[in-house]
Amino acid sequence: MSYEAVRDKLERGDSVLLDGGVGSEILRRGVYWRCHGIEQHPEVVRQVHLDYLAAGADVIRTNTFQLNRRAYLNLFHGLEHMRHIGPPELEHKAGKLVRQAVELAVKARRLAGREGDGVAIAGVISPLEHSFRPDLCPPPKACHAEHAEIVEQMKSAGVDFVLLESMNCLSEARAACEAARASGLPAWVSFTVRENGRLLSNEPLEKAVQAVKRLGAEVVLVNCAPPADITKAVALLRRHGAGHVGAFAHIGRYDPPSWKFGFYPRFSGTEAYPPERFLKAARQWKKLGARVIGGCCGTTPDHIRALREGL
Repeated sequence: MSYEAVRDKLERGDSVLLDGGVGSEILRRGVYWRCHGIEQHPEVVRQVHLDYLAAGADVIRTNTFQLNRRAYLNLFHGLEHMRHIGPPELEHKAGKLVRQAVELAVKARRLAGREGDGVAIAGVISPLEHSFRPDLCPPPKACHAEHAEIVEQMKSAGVDFVLLESMNCLSEARAACEAARASGLPAWVSFTVRENGRLLSNEPLEKAVQAVKRLGAEVVLVNCAPPADITKAVALLRRHGAGHVGAFAHIGRYDPPSWKFGFYPRFSGTEAYPPERFLKAARQWKKLGARVIGGCCGTTPDHIRALREGL
């Protein structure tokens, strides 16, 4: 029923408000992203969800970005090596954390008293490898198998739909869409774009839109790029007949291993995106046809509150 309320809003032409950055907000609160903060500081993760709900989000996203079995296995020579020197059950840890992450979002919705008023929980599924490295995308067969596993974990844990977030190439987006369709869960697909509006893989956005729409994607979005790049990409989405369109930009600069975010006073110029400036960009997205709007890395509950009050 929660997702049906979101779907109804879209069909009426109303706006749907996503939350903002989850992992980055956890880091901003002083919790290192070991195990996504889920094991040692679940109360912080839950509070981030609660704060976004209080800010007015219609959809909260699970804290599961880049949480998959491959992320752990990549740190070893192989599965036998993991079993030999790693702690017991490490090969199953990602699935356990996915379940716990969904439970934290579900509990936050319940604590906020928002179970019956149409707030939906999106199970976030990211690229299997680094989200900025489409060249590392696994072969199609591996993509299909691993995304199917993650989708089933999300479904059994109780998400309302899946958000295939920061997809950087067409082949992986297809595989993840096919897995979602096979599970019966509704799916939204969001692509990370270059400054010219193409995918990070340099594939045209038009081709990506056509592919995921054929596979049943109910909303096509763009995310994890600066606000100006997102504005260009939203215009392209509408031009290419993407149907329901969404946008959520990041702010700040990526300074490995972490982001440096533009809400800090020391930033100026293009890096500075306090809530009121972010709202101006979001108004452009809405004017261009975006109906799902939120924030990516670096945005905070204050940014989402500004969107709720100003859109």
